Amino acid sequence: MRKITALKVQARNPNRVNVYLDGEFAFGAARITAAWLNVGDALDEAKIERLKADDARERAFQQAALFLSYRARSEAEIRKNLRKHETPEAIVEETILRLRRDGLADDEQFARAWVENRTTFRPRSRYALALELRQKGLAEEAISAALVDADDEALAYEAARKKAPRFEKLEWQDYRKKLSEFLARRGFSYAIVARVVTTVWNETHRTDEHFYREEDIV
Repeated sequence: MRKITALKVQARNPNRVNVYLDGEFAFGAARITAAWLNVGDALDEAKIERLKADDARERAFQQAALFLSYRARSEAEIRKNLRKHETPEAIVEETILRLRRDGLADDEQFARAWVENRTTFRPRSRYALALELRQKGLAEEAISAALVDADDEALAYEAARKKAPRFEKLEWQDYRKKLSEFLARRGFSYAIVARVVTTVWNETHRTDEHFYREEDIV
């Protein structure tokens, strides 16, 4: 048995306490855990190991919560961040399960939110969206579910409509080239680019009598 000889709040983190056993630093613990400890308590090795393990789990959860506080993350991103902080693999998986139970980790919800955000602010093709979600570590099932209502032509139109004002003073050939290249970089097919570019041009040049057909993009 070892005796607790001191409990000291950490200077850099007031939410953690250093536990001293027999006059020597033994381990750190969350303040909420340390609240159950008292100077003079005797701890056997099994209890000490349980306290260390519980603290490791709590530190991992708090690290994940901090990581999620900036923006939503996929489970793969959370795992990567925890591993970067040298969290044992077993605790990484325990943390993911706890986050799921608390509604803080949900890959399907993350995928839907990602697509909605992109569609609203930076529209791109289904292919490009799927690629981004794969890079986030999402499973194909979650990706497919998030993209079920995505329509490439509508997405391309929104992307072109947002970008077109930058090119409105250009002549048709330069306008077509720049807007087409922009949409291609967003992953849209040639056929969709051709239709959308002519549509947006004609919508914004009605008074100029400079109308073009889809085939004029060639």
